[in-house]
Amino acid sequence: MKTAEIAARYLAYFEKNDHVIVPSASLVSDDPTLLFTVAGMVPFVPYLNGTVPPPFPRAADVQKCIRTNDIEEVGHTARHGTFFQMLGNWSFGDYFKEGAITYAWELLTGSEADGGLGFDEKDLWVTVYETDDEAAALWQRIAGLPAERIQRLGKEDNYWSTGQPGPAGPCSEIYFDRGPKYGRDGGPAVDDSRFTEIWNLVFMQDAIANVRSKTDFDIVGELPNKNIDTGMGLERVAFIKQGVDNMYETDQVRPVLDRAVALSGRPYGAEHEDDIRYRVIADHVRSSLMLLSDGVTPSNEGRGYILRRLMRRAVRAMRLLGVDGPTFPELFAASRDAMAPAYPVVSDDWTRISQYAFAEEETFLRTLASGSTILDLSIAQTKESGGTSLAGTEAFLLHDTYGFPIDLTLEVAEEAGLTVDRAAFDTLMQEQRSRAKADAKNRRRAIADHSVYRDYRAKGETIFTGYTDLETESTVLGILIDGLPADRVRTGQVAEIILAETALYAESGGQVADKGAIIGAGFEADVLDVQKPVPGLVSHTVEVTVGEIGVGDPATSVVDAANRRAARQAHSATHLVHAALRDTLGKSATQAGSLNRAGYMRFDFTWGQALSPETRTEIEEIANNAVRDNLEVTTRVLALDEAKELGAMALFGEKYGDTVRMVDIGGPWSRELCAGTHVSASAEIGLINLVGESSVGAGGRRVEALVGLDAFRDLAAERAIVSQLSSALKVPRDQLPARIADLAASLKAAEKKIAAFETQALAGRAPQLVADARRSGDVTVVAESLGNASSADDVRSLALQVRDRLGAGAAIVALGAVVKERPLVIVATNPAARESGVKAGVLAKAAASALGGGGGGRDDVAQGGGTDAAALPAALQAVVSALESARA
Repeated sequence: MKTAEIAARYLAYFEKNDHVIVPSASLVSDDPTLLFTVAGMVPFVPYLNGTVPPPFPRAADVQKCIRTNDIEEVGHTARHGTFFQMLGNWSFGDYFKEGAITYAWELLTGSEADGGLGFDEKDLWVTVYETDDEAAALWQRIAGLPAERIQRLGKEDNYWSTGQPGPAGPCSEIYFDRGPKYGRDGGPAVDDSRFTEIWNLVFMQDAIANVRSKTDFDIVGELPNKNIDTGMGLERVAFIKQGVDNMYETDQVRPVLDRAVALSGRPYGAEHEDDIRYRVIADHVRSSLMLLSDGVTPSNEGRGYILRRLMRRAVRAMRLLGVDGPTFPELFAASRDAMAPAYPVVSDDWTRISQYAFAEEETFLRTLASGSTILDLSIAQTKESGGTSLAGTEAFLLHDTYGFPIDLTLEVAEEAGLTVDRAAFDTLMQEQRSRAKADAKNRRRAIADHSVYRDYRAKGETIFTGYTDLETESTVLGILIDGLPADRVRTGQVAEIILAETALYAESGGQVADKGAIIGAGFEADVLDVQKPVPGLVSHTVEVTVGEIGVGDPATSVVDAANRRAARQAHSATHLVHAALRDTLGKSATQAGSLNRAGYMRFDFTWGQALSPETRTEIEEIANNAVRDNLEVTTRVLALDEAKELGAMALFGEKYGDTVRMVDIGGPWSRELCAGTHVSASAEIGLINLVGESSVGAGGRRVEALVGLDAFRDLAAERAIVSQLSSALKVPRDQLPARIADLAASLKAAEKKIAAFETQALAGRAPQLVADARRSGDVTVVAESLGNASSADDVRSLALQVRDRLGAGAAIVALGAVVKERPLVIVATNPAARESGVKAGVLAKAAASALGGGGGGRDDVAQGGGTDAAALPAALQAVVSALESARA
């Protein structure tokens, strides 16, 4: 049974049983404390904890998820994957334990001919919470399970909570017995490898508080509305129904694995370590494909960092399988073809997805090449110093700074006859993980904060009137000070104010929050920020400047009109620039993010190379022509499917409900889904001045523009600068470029002459340096600071000249200088010195240490550098001391 068919059967069954079928939410979670949707319940949290009233009593879905906590386990077990799909059915105060158990058993054991999944009853076991007699009795009555196939487990296994105060409850898990070849008999309590969990039924019935750990908390009462939250792992069911050993061999994943086998030429199933690598590749390529399809792009932070890590682990695994060149064009295409039937977007958006994927692989292959050079140098220095083990700090630096995988470091070091101080490396990695876990824990704590908004959200959605009004009278529904409810807030205090209606725009869709005030009888408050802490609820962070505000007081939200006008101009300009980009570059220039504030806009888009000045000018001209043409701006609220059929574009990372707001500028020329505020006609934008274009990672570019009066002021400032230059250089404006080019050429020629004079003067110091040479034991030493020098090559040339004049006896030359404000030391040794064991690379490293930098090189000539120019005398003394130590 194909994976997509299992999902279809699941949804059809629950639709037949009066569940609303909810489409999967994005992998990019709405929850600000989460990077990704890590579990099927994440999109439903506001309904489950009562923060937002559920729009339906029961629902079912297939939710896309990404979880990277166990990334090191990928490939090692049958069931660990970073991307997975969770089948869920949900009841919000509707059916409870009996309904959940009935539905699960009926679907699992129903015949395939009747739309069920066709599991044999004898292969299924269940676990229940140790005190949940009700669930155990229901399993016996509904499923006819014998008592020995119903196992009771404790809180660690069969009690669910978020780890925070709030809703919780016992759960019941359903397991499939894979048979004796997979482990011991005795049920899931004995062996959870042989007995694979396929479905978890959470009975959300308790309110908990005083949470001390996952298993240590107080149950303080029953929830007024009991909920059902279930999750069945689609990949787990698929590998069982398809008769394969693990999720990597299912129909949606195996094609990538097979393509990797074809590229490497090594068989699958013959060698344990190779098998793990193939599974990592199959999993990570699919996960990367799905993340890219939801608008995540590779970067060095946040979600982008996780994506980059997955992609680079796949490249690393292919390299360890003997493939050094690009493989993503074939691997990603294989994953696309496998996933497209379930997720057509991976095919529809292939141009953009592949652009990012292929560019990231190309970048990392270059990183591996440069990392190999750095590693080779570290290995050479380790050998020169007589060491047999590469320092753990060096391996960690390669991993953390250059993205060079530890597996490859171990492999290359072993080929060079060295080990790696893996214990030190692992310690550094653990410290990094601990910091990451602490950050994650801090983020998780914020989840509990949402509960403070529950009562306010229960009163209904905040009505936004700002599309038409700049002032709106309302009532203060709630006040929060430091996250806690309060009755009043006084002058000088900062608080969150919840209003029933507001004219102030809450930050979203790339548009920053409005500026403004909240006023009433006897009070005034400046608005510092406006956000939506939970869906449908607007919170105003304010500082009270006059009087005090109480819950229930009438209050008027007042928008700063000038700021709103400029923000509207910037947001509408963003739409025009997007349309102009697509006109100029083609449809593959797809939006990947934006930011709009008063007078400024930036727009990120998929594109693999810098825009030429001519292209930038063309984009700017098209956008400003649209301003000149005074195009009508219209907005419509309509069904999401209808908007998509009309060609409306959505911004990646934004979430859309069943109904959406569509903004047209000039009809279909610019048609986007957007909840932001806009001008009524394009001429109101005034002027768009593109001021920047830059890279935002592999395959991504960013344009920035000033808008309206800010654009005019910038151009006026440039005009003033041009006028000053024209006056100072005494040439007309149109001749400025030629005149400046002439001056630059003259300056460059003068600099060359000065450099030549400095080089000549430096070379003339050779006789005096030779005369000043001193003895250190049986070695002649020159260790002098030259002051400023034009280039490191000049210092190197002088060091070699001095060395060659010191005769055949053992001699070293160490010359320090400041080149372009950076200190360096060049060390040169002659054959006699090297024969006695003196190596330039070791001495240069000693100098670099004193300078606060790094160094090394060959035995005959080497260089050290750093950042502390004042330490040059100490660096030269360090060379002499290192020499004396080596000769002792």
